[in-house]
Amino acid sequence: MWLGRQPFQPVAALQEELRAGVRAGRVPETLLLVEHDPVITLGRSADPSHVLASSSELARRGVAVAEASRGGDVTYHGPGQLVGYPIVRLRGGVVGHLRAMADGLAAVLAEVGITARWRREAPGLWVDRGGQLAKICAFGVNVQRRITAHGFALNVSSDLDAFRLIVPCGLRDTAVQQLTGTTPSLETLADRVAAAFAASFGLPFVRAI
Repeated sequence: MWLGRQPFQPVAALQEELRAGVRAGRVPETLLLVEHDPVITLGRSADPSHVLASSSELARRGVAVAEASRGGDVTYHGPGQLVGYPIVRLRGGVVGHLRAMADGLAAVLAEVGITARWRREAPGLWVDRGGQLAKICAFGVNVQRRITAHGFALNVSSDLDAFRLIVPCGLRDTAVQQLTGTTPSLETLADRVAAAFAASFGLPFVRAI
């Protein structure tokens, strides 16, 4: 499902509705793809001090703050970032699930001329920029009764200055636009990611919206 641009909380609620439906056998496994309004999310192990801006500054900039059930610390989502939430049954371990996402996304990035590599010790897709690593895609998941939620956030044309609002979990961030000078449509990339995930997960994803 391509959801377009949406706030974080309704999509978080939709994930849980779908997860309950998958568990009960009422709905098929689903990949949600979305562009979020500006939001800082706090994972289960988040340190609130890693939000560097004051609440008044965040309000002035129109950035919401929300708790998330995913693992990890503090992250930022916003316009120009493709966020994906696979609501699927865990077929192996959590690391295998992360690698399936990473492999699919790396294949899509390769199509636009970007070589990105998975790093298990610092979960994400990373690119080499003159000998320094920069993160182009972050990952965070939640698993309940072997059904996943949350997923990935791929920087496409993201405002990288927004990451200064937090203590980022990566060394630094980069984006497709910064690396290639082009800005692919998020909806077009969403279709490519769905096709790549169908291969990496072994699931026949069919566009629903």
